[in-house]
Amino acid sequence: MSALVTGDAVVLGLQPAKLPSRALALVIDLVVVWAGFLLISIGLSMATASLDEAAVMAVSIATFLLVPVGAPIAVETLSHGRSLGKLACGLRVVRDDGGPIRFRHALVRGAMGVVEILMSFGVIACIASLVSARGRRIGDVFAGTLVVRERVTAGRTMAVPPPPPWLVGRFAQLDLSGVPDDLWLAIRQYLTRMRQLDPAVSWSMAERLAGDLAARTGAPTPERVPPAAYLAAVVNERQARDARKAFKAAGVAAPGVPGANGAPGANGAAAGGAVPGAGARGEWGVVPGAATGGTGAVPGGETSGGAASPGGERVRESDTQPVTGFSPPA
Repeated sequence: MSALVTGDAVVLGLQPAKLPSRALALVIDLVVVWAGFLLISIGLSMATASLDEAAVMAVSIATFLLVPVGAPIAVETLSHGRSLGKLACGLRVVRDDGGPIRFRHALVRGAMGVVEILMSFGVIACIASLVSARGRRIGDVFAGTLVVRERVTAGRTMAVPPPPPWLVGRFAQLDLSGVPDDLWLAIRQYLTRMRQLDPAVSWSMAERLAGDLAARTGAPTPERVPPAAYLAAVVNERQARDARKAFKAAGVAAPGVPGANGAPGANGAAAGGAVPGAGARGEWGVVPGAATGGTGAVPGGETSGGAASPGGERVRESDTQPVTGFSPPA
């Protein structure tokens, strides 16, 4: 998969946490850690009352390193970036590329946290977070991590738009087993945000994702189909397959799922319905310089299969069948 621009990927996918939510999560973590540290210190002081002063000092230093410093590192490593405070505030620490953190990331964050949080009472961390465009403190910069929001309000979530009715079920024979999860995620993020992008940028990104998808499936992208519509149709086919598997696992007969062997979509149109003509502008963009083609009715009056158009002309089926590289749905 050709890499998307990191800035675009972050804007489309990850939502960096702001300083107020991070500060609240930090306060919760510090309260829990210091409460545990005080309880353990009191217990150890009673247990080491008979030891000399040097031994007591060594035990105190070891306790400080293990509880206020080591405990957060261990928790972030085992929970993959979720501490108690971050879990309560819906936050999580991830790598710059969006992946889960490992021990080395948590270790660097914890070591830098001693200076910018514990020794400076959080002043350095607050200033760094305010200056950073993505709200990162110094430990995040050195560790290559980012604190993001995991919970997004329902009003801000956006569903993947359905494909055009004339593409529903067209890719029923396409092999999707070789498509990685990160490519599916990038496609879904693009489809949910494509109306917010500049038309030229949106078209270029759709072409890039469509090329990556075609390389993973082993079949060329269909001709005379806008790349965004192609992406939406393939995502719809994958969702239909997942739905059929879920119904089959539950032992329930699956209803008419869009994309299943040419089943009608949400608008009631079966696969092979109306196909936009050349230069047709609509929700899925413009097919520049493309000839009208499709497997069903074509706007403008022509019909496939040798049917007569309103002007009395007949169109041969071979003239209207696009070369797509895919087997037509049964």
